[in-house]
Formats: sequence, structure tokens, C-alpha cells
Amino acid sequence: MANMRDSARTFGKSDPIDALAVARGALREPGLPSARLDGPEREVRLLVDHREDLVAERTRMISRLRWHLHELDPGSEPATRTLNHLRNLDRLADRLEPLQGIVARLARELTERCRRLTIEVKQLEREITALVEDLAPSLLAICGCGPLTAAKILGETAGVDRFKNRDAFARHNGTAPLPVWSSNRARHRLSRSGNRQLNAALHRIALTQAHYHPGARALIARRRANGDGGLEALRILKRRLSDVVYRALVADAHAVPATLT
Repeated sequence: MANMRDSARTFGKSDPIDALAVARGALREPGLPSARLDGPEREVRLLVDHREDLVAERTRMISRLRWHLHELDPGSEPATRTLNHLRNLDRLADRLEPLQGIVARLARELTERCRRLTIEVKQLEREITALVEDLAPSLLAICGCGPLTAAKILGETAGVDRFKNRDAFARHNGTAPLPVWSSNRARHRLSRSGNRQLNAALHRIALTQAHYHPGARALIARRRANGDGGLEALRILKRRLSDVVYRALVADAHAVPATLT
């Protein structure tokens, strides 16, 4: 509601000012779709959020652990992004076992905590995968869309039927281009608005397809041959992917009631 607050005569940000901005926005834009999140989609959203919290907590612990390892033996700490795997944590625990001192003890405790968190994260990933395979088979069929990305899309969309068409969905996820004319030259630029979590999920799919999907690679090559830069070509690919994801969500939403009955 930043634009609504800027257009008001009352400056600042508080709950009453935000409430007034929301009310004015609702009156100015009648028929706004209402987001809802219940049923299996809500379970997916909660599990994804919980997994992300655990991953963030593990990342903080790994940072502290790497500092202790550097103090114990500078230059011998494990390579970056290797302490996310149980086998590397087990090897590290064996290496720390005979060491004495408070630093070694703290390193052993952090290693064990990272190990427990890794087990919980993997269990959540298996649970999320099982739910998404039942809820969104069409979404998983898209090249580059794995179970975690599909779960993020399901949770952040909060019901695809609330969007009247694919263009409204693209506006919501921030892939709809913004016109920026200059000197009577029509062009578009990347939108910074919309749901950034959804946009990030589409970005991951686009990066994967840009490397491995023949159709996406041909699209990027064609756009670059026409004078577009790499970011502009990727923006166009993300807009196309938004339509593909929208159709998959609609197909899965129509198929789920039949499978549940």
C-alpha cells in the first residue's frame, strides 16, 4: 500500500494509516480477488516455511562451526556447501572426537546439531514431495520444476482460481512486463513488483530451462539474435513460463477433486 500512503495527506506509517490506505485501495478497485489458503495447499505452505526456517538455522550453525574449525586448524576447514550432507558431518565428527578443549567441544556440539537439522530437513523434503506428487502432477511435469519449487508455487499462489486469466497471474507473480516508452520507441522492462517468492520460483525454472530445455534455449537464442540482451531474453522466457505454470495449476486444480472423491 506504499502508493496509497504516498497519495494521502497523512505522512508516515502506522496501523491506522495502513488500514486507511487498504480501505481506499479496496474502494478504488472493486472486485479484487480474495486469497485463501486452506486444505492440502496450506499444509504444503506450512511445511515449506518450516523447512526454510530449519535450513536458515542450519546455515547459521554452519557459519559458527566453520569459525571454530578455522580456530582449531586454519586452512583445513571443509569446502563451502559441503556441510549440508550427512556423510561430511559424520567425517567431521570423527575428526573432532579426539580433540580436547572448549573450542573442540563446541565444534562437536554444533556438528551434532547440524546433523539433526539435516535429518529433519530431508524428512520434510520427502513429506513435501509426497504431497506435491498428489496435488500438482502437471506442475511437476514442467522441465526445471522440482518438488520444492512446485510446493513454493502452490503455497504462494493461494488458489489459482482467484485469477481471472493468465495475464492476471503474470501480474501477480511479477513477470508481466512494464512499458517504458522513450522517444516514441516502444520497449519494456523487468517488473520489480508482485509476489517475489513466486517470481523467484519461476526464475529457478527459467535458469534450468535456459540450460537444458531445447525450446527455451531456442527462444533465448532467437531473442538475442534480434538484439535483446541476456536479461531481456530471460524476462521473456519467465513470462512464457508464467503462462505454462498457470495452465498446469488450472489443470491440477480441476483434477484434484476427482482424485479425492
